[in-house]
Amino acid sequence: MTVNDDSFTNWKNREEIAESMIPMIGKLHRERDVTVLLHSRSLVNKSVVSILKTHRFARQIAGAELSVTETMPFLRALTTLDLGPSQIDIGMLAATYKSDDRGLSVEEFTADAVAGAAGTNKIDRGEGRDVVLYGFGRIGRLVARLLIEKAGSGNGLRLRAIVVRGGGEQDLVKRASLLRRDSVHGQFQGTITVDEDNSTILANGNAIKVIYADDPTQVDYTAYGIKNAILIDNTGKWRDREGLSKHLRPGIDKVVLTAPGKGDVPNIVHGVNHDTIKPDERILSCASCTTNAIVPPLKAMADEYGVERGHVETVHSFTNDQNLLDNYHKSDRRGRSAPLNMVITETGAASAVAKALPDLQAKITGSSIRVPVPDVSIAILNLQLSRETTREDVLDHLREVSLTSPLKRQIDFISAPDAVSSDFIGSRHASIVDAGALKVEGDNAILYLWYDNEFGYSCQVVRVVQHVSGVEYPTYPAPAV
Repeated sequence: MTVNDDSFTNWKNREEIAESMIPMIGKLHRERDVTVLLHSRSLVNKSVVSILKTHRFARQIAGAELSVTETMPFLRALTTLDLGPSQIDIGMLAATYKSDDRGLSVEEFTADAVAGAAGTNKIDRGEGRDVVLYGFGRIGRLVARLLIEKAGSGNGLRLRAIVVRGGGEQDLVKRASLLRRDSVHGQFQGTITVDEDNSTILANGNAIKVIYADDPTQVDYTAYGIKNAILIDNTGKWRDREGLSKHLRPGIDKVVLTAPGKGDVPNIVHGVNHDTIKPDERILSCASCTTNAIVPPLKAMADEYGVERGHVETVHSFTNDQNLLDNYHKSDRRGRSAPLNMVITETGAASAVAKALPDLQAKITGSSIRVPVPDVSIAILNLQLSRETTREDVLDHLREVSLTSPLKRQIDFISAPDAVSSDFIGSRHASIVDAGALKVEGDNAILYLWYDNEFGYSCQVVRVVQHVSGVEYPTYPAPAV
C-alpha cells in the first residue's frame, strides 16, 4: 500500500468516526441541554467535514492536531453519564487526561472532570426565558440566528417576537428572506416559512411573532403571551437609561442594548465584567464590537504584565451608518462613499474601557479608519507595559489564555502566516490574536486583533443575555483561573 493509500484510508476512518459523533452530540444537546465543544468551538449541528476541520484547527493554538480518535472516547463516556445543562469541552478533556497521573480510565476521568454537571450536582432545567428583538438589522438578524440555533431542547432562551416599523407590501416576506440569506454570513442553517395571516416567521420550528410599532410605548407584550422577557434593542436609537426605559412595558423584565450605553448604563463585556451585573439591574449595554475586541486581551495583558498606557487603532469594515455614494451625513467624513474610500472617524471603544475595566488606571486612547470591506475588522493595540518582556513570552501567555483561561470564549489565537480578514467571517470569539503580526520590544507590545464585528459581537450579546437570564450553563473542565 502506498503512502497516498495510507493517508486516504486514515481520512476515511476519521470520517466514519466523525459521522458517529453527530448523533451523540445532537442527542446530548436536544435531550440534556449539553453543548459539546472542542477548544471552545461548538460541535452542535456541525457536518462531518466541519468536525474534522475543527479538530485540525487545534494545531493552530495547541501546537498539535487533535484526532477524532482521541476525543471520541470522551464523547462516548459523556453519553453514559446523568448530565444536566452544561458546556463540555472534549478537546480540553483529551488534553488534561494526557497530563493526569492518577491512572484513571477515560470513563473514570471524564466522570470526575464533569462531576459538577452530573447526578445530584446537575442544574435543573427551567421553563426557558422569552426574548424579544427590537429592530431587525445586521445585528438583530444574526442574534436571531444564534437564538434559534441555541434553542436546543426549548429550555433555554426562546425568541418570541421581533418589533419593527411597518415597511409596506410584502414586509414580512422580505424580512424573512433577509434572515434566510445573507451576503456575508451565508444561508440560514435550517428552514424558514412565513405565516402572513398571523404575522409570524417559523424558523426551525420556532414561532416568532413580528410586531409592527413605531415606538416602544405602543406595545403590550403580554397580549402576545410574552412574559418576563429580555428585550434586545439593536436599533441604537436610545442609549441612555431614560430612553431605554421606554422598553420596560408589560411583559418585559430587562433591556439589553447592542451599542455603547451612556450615562449610568452599565457597559458589559462578557468574560470580563459580566459578573458585576446586579440582579436587580434592568437596563444594560453590551458596549461596542470594538470594545469587546480590545478589552479581553487588554485585561489578559494587564493581569500578566501591567499596562501604563495604550492606544488602539481600529481598521473597521464599513457599516450601514455610512453612505454608498457621497451624500449628506451629520458626521464628518462619513458622508463620503463607504465602498470607495478609507474614512477616518472616531471610536468610543477607548473611553468605554474605563467602564469595563475600572481598576485599570492606564490611559487608553483610540481612533478608527473605516475601510471598504463589508465585515471583519482589526484592532491594533499598542501598549506600554509595566515591565519588559519578550515576544515569545507574550505569545505563550496569549496562547495559554485562549486555551485554558476564563477568557477562552472571548480570545482566540491563530498562527497561520497568510491569514486575512475574510478568514474570520463567522468567528464566535470577540477577538483573535494574530501571532505572526505581534511585535514586542522591551516594555512595548503591539497586538493585532482580528474580530468579526457582526457575528463575533452578536455571540457576545447572546452570552450576556444568557447570563442575565440564568441560562448561562457552566463549562467543564473548568477553565484555569
